[in-house]
Amino acid sequence: MSTAAVHSLWTTAAATADPISKIDAPKIEYGQLSPTLIVLGAALVGVLVEAFGPRKHRYYAQVFVSVVALCAAFAAVIALAADGYGTTKAHVAAMGAVSVDGPSLFLQGTILLAGLLGVFTFAERRLDPAAHGNRVDSFAAQAASVPGSDSEKAAVKAGFTTTEAFPLLLFAIAGMLVFPSANDLLTLFVALEVFSLPLYLLCALARRKRLLSQEAAVKYFLLGAFASAFTLFGIALLYGYAGSVSYGRIAQVVDGTVTNVDPALAGTMGNDALLLVGSAMIVMGLLFKVGAVPFHMWTPDVYQGAPTPVTGFMASATKVAAFGALLRLLYVVLPGMRWDWRPVMWAVAIVTMLGGAIVAITQTDIKRLLAYSSIAHAGFILAGVIATTPDGISSVLFYLAAYSFVTIGAFAVVTLVRDAGGEATHLSKWAGLGRRSPLVAAVFAVFLLAFAGIPLTSGFAGKFAVFKAAADGGAMPLVVVGVISSAIAAFFYIRVIVLMFFSRPHPEGPTVAVASPMTTVAIAAGVAVTVVLGVAPQYFLDLASQAGVFVR
Repeated sequence: MSTAAVHSLWTTAAATADPISKIDAPKIEYGQLSPTLIVLGAALVGVLVEAFGPRKHRYYAQVFVSVVALCAAFAAVIALAADGYGTTKAHVAAMGAVSVDGPSLFLQGTILLAGLLGVFTFAERRLDPAAHGNRVDSFAAQAASVPGSDSEKAAVKAGFTTTEAFPLLLFAIAGMLVFPSANDLLTLFVALEVFSLPLYLLCALARRKRLLSQEAAVKYFLLGAFASAFTLFGIALLYGYAGSVSYGRIAQVVDGTVTNVDPALAGTMGNDALLLVGSAMIVMGLLFKVGAVPFHMWTPDVYQGAPTPVTGFMASATKVAAFGALLRLLYVVLPGMRWDWRPVMWAVAIVTMLGGAIVAITQTDIKRLLAYSSIAHAGFILAGVIATTPDGISSVLFYLAAYSFVTIGAFAVVTLVRDAGGEATHLSKWAGLGRRSPLVAAVFAVFLLAFAGIPLTSGFAGKFAVFKAAADGGAMPLVVVGVISSAIAAFFYIRVIVLMFFSRPHPEGPTVAVASPMTTVAIAAGVAVTVVLGVAPQYFLDLASQAGVFVR
């Protein structure tokens, strides 16, 4: 065919096509997306600080940027909530990609506060003895160097620090802010990857026990990649089912209320096999993130191997984000499939509660014990998810807020108990800690009692709320299993308290390091929230109740 003929075809096609002037400019509500944008902007500033800042000033610059950004983002969340975006003005922003409503603002506020306490624990530099006259933190001197190599020794001697941890943390928080508020499946998947990839890296950066840390990161990465692949495949199947990745559109197709159908997709739309398999795969990916049985195998190894500040942040903030996304998926996209997913969730919740509580009894490492404890708590929170009532949503929001502070506080205490090899995480090392350091042991006991759900702690108020919602939603047998699991779990929490206060301390036992004000603030905030939410929870339960309505 001649060049002239081809040219005429192009011009004919161009003439018949819609003119470019008809492409609408994207409409982005920057004010309503400001919490996420502030954190993302700060993460980019952190990258620039790493690239161009003098090495000796990077640590202070990164801590300052991170703290200011998270405080500003939290202030933006409060401003949006005060302006009514959690209630009367709740709507879908960013051209249908992001929901601005009560649950998203409540969860974003919780994630930002957990992130702020996470920054304080990341920035701690007084726990380890100074190396070659330089203060050191929990992270490897030079992440790229092989453990035990000459280059690592040279990096330690030169006083290097891995300050890249702070922008990585901010990127993870930014992804977590979008995850529970995503209103279409592609936004959900992008947010999943944005917060997962920094966490894979952060898990590998421990200063002590480098090989264990790197092993944890590889396990987390490989299993996380599998879970992400399942999620992506599920998204593809749901797109084939509904002809859209938008939550609202999928919900309409499930309910049978959809009107306009694309002829190209009419053949597969409404195919229930695509709906069931696709939604199961996406839910599987989210259950992996919350650490529910049988998708929990990564949790104990990763919690044990990762640097403890990373473990504390990951254990709290990831659960908040993932449960928020799970709630939105089940309550907004799949409420029409309630009779299909509730029996499966019943089974998952039961094996998660019992599995986490029973296996935790056998643990001898404090971080692994807290990992199995977090698995059991995932089961308790699932009881609230299964309620499928407004009280179910608000009880889950309250539980997540209470749990995140207890978790960060508990892992911050773990960083203080140290011996010559770093953190002393074996339970035998904690014997007699109450005599050696009564205050630290008492604070850790408060956190353990909250995990156990003892009255006058936030754990009791949270468990009572989710169990009451589950009972009202017709899941009374689940509540019975939950109470039995709580009783089993209380045994190993109280066993640790007995070990700390009623055992004789070993002469060569670990010491309790004196923390800087940053870790002290993180622990004090955890204790304060634990006590306040336990003694006077009603205001916060009402707040969660007001925030418990999803925009559709």
